[in-house]
Amino acid sequence: MIDIGANLTHASFKDDLGDVVSRARAKGVESIVVTGTSVEESRHAAEIAERFDLYSTVGIHPHHAKDFKDTSELKSIASHPRVVAIGECGLDFNRNYSPHPAQEECFTAQIELGLSLQKPLFFHSRDAHPRFAQIVKSMKVQNAVAHCFTGEREELRAYLDLGLYIGITGWICDERRGRHLLELVRDIPRDRLLLETDSPYLTPRDMHPQPRARRNEPAFLPHILATVARALGRPAGEVAVETTRNARTLFGLHEPRPSAPAKRPLAA
Repeated sequence: MIDIGANLTHASFKDDLGDVVSRARAKGVESIVVTGTSVEESRHAAEIAERFDLYSTVGIHPHHAKDFKDTSELKSIASHPRVVAIGECGLDFNRNYSPHPAQEECFTAQIELGLSLQKPLFFHSRDAHPRFAQIVKSMKVQNAVAHCFTGEREELRAYLDLGLYIGITGWICDERRGRHLLELVRDIPRDRLLLETDSPYLTPRDMHPQPRARRNEPAFLPHILATVARALGRPAGEVAVETTRNARTLFGLHEPRPSAPAKRPLAA
């Protein structure tokens, strides 16, 4: 499995990040894409990716769009070999921490950066449909993921028509807010489905016992996988293989190299 979105730069991981990565790998999470949400966090995400042999994105979240000036620093960080996508970028008309015009300016600039660098885009959209889809369509984006999809059928259909991959998180495990996703996930083509934790947020509500301080982490990705597989009526192993292949395709990741066989001692 590949966790395509985890906020490992979050302060809650400061003291045990190595253990977090080790637990994820022990649970079969082959790799993690560490999410960049500002210039500084994107730089930190690339450092984490290099340190732990992971991957990262570089971008400015719409919450921070009011502070956006240009993409020069993002472009510099994007040259790091572990950076595989531009984002998290998009529109958030739910909390509106930044004015809508500032969000759109920041969003379109990052799309232009991704297209110029030929890197996939890591999108955020919350309560911003249909404006989000209009911008993506007008800029002819062809290689991107709608990260942490929580919308309704109309929004899903619009994103699929645009050719986007769809990222499913632990929201699908929430009986209060995510029940509709148990049905909608069946509408996502097999070659467009991706899985993510969005750690440390969106801890699966149906996971027992709940982790300390309800902190989500990449080791919980198999729980999300199991929920998605049940909703699809398919074996979890098949879904794991397909979503991992999709992540490699989107981000241009290579399959991990097999470990070298242990050398036998020479005969006396």
